[in-house]
Amino acid sequence: MTDQPQPLILASSSPFRRELLGKLRLSFQHHSPDIDERARPGETPTELVLRLARDKAAALADAHPDALIIGSDQVAVIDGDVLGKPGDHDTAVAQLRRASGRTVQFLTGLCLLNSATGRHQSGCERFTVHFRQLRDRQIERYIEVEQPLNCAGSFKSEGLGIVLFKALEGRDPNALVGLPLIMLTDFLAAEGVILPG
Repeated sequence: MTDQPQPLILASSSPFRRELLGKLRLSFQHHSPDIDERARPGETPTELVLRLARDKAAALADAHPDALIIGSDQVAVIDGDVLGKPGDHDTAVAQLRRASGRTVQFLTGLCLLNSATGRHQSGCERFTVHFRQLRDRQIERYIEVEQPLNCAGSFKSEGLGIVLFKALEGRDPNALVGLPLIMLTDFLAAEGVILPG
């Protein structure tokens, strides 16, 4: 076993995932995968995040044939409906209004692909967020200050978004930000990467 037997590639353009992966103090590169992230007919939220995590990792395999490639994807789910990245102010307001006083499940799919062997490990980490009752003024002010338009569920838990919550439940708080590091550490160990290195 070695500290890092192969190059490590993060298949993501997310600065939040890069920051999380940096916590492990491993050398890595990051590249944005070019994949279609739309859900398929009849696909459950869990199936969606697992497929997209695998697809993101696989999208970089040809360019990096001897690497460990990390793919990850996240969705927020309320009443069985997927809340993706809002993309604009009005959608963010609508998402936070819907979440107000409710419980939202966050599902984060993770895949570690060894492009040299074709072996992949994947799993889905769940995290539950209980929202406070939010007033429209709070929602508007939060969106204005934090600009969470590229975040599933319209908030950044690692920032000011914490003021929107009543309680959090889950095994790995990193999953809520977008990269479940506990699961990733297990996957890396199975590939011979022992941490801390």
